[in-house]
Amino acid sequence: MDTRESQTPEEELQHFKEVSEPEDFAHPEPDETQPEAREPSRGLPWVLPLVIVAAVAVVGFLLVMGMSD
Repeated sequence: MDTRESQTPEEELQHFKEVSEPEDFAHPEPDETQPEAREPSRGLPWVLPLVIVAAVAVVGFLLVMGMSD
């Protein structure tokens, strides 16, 4: 690992060339070919609809209780 703090102008130019190159989707990084990298995320996609249903139920309950007074 290179721990130098400054780069020569040639090194800086090479770095900028590498950074400015567009991503090569035809030849992905090696880790993107691993099965776990291709699996969809297993987040909590059901939480948002559940929260919406609960909020509608609470608002509906409050409206019904408010009208019965």
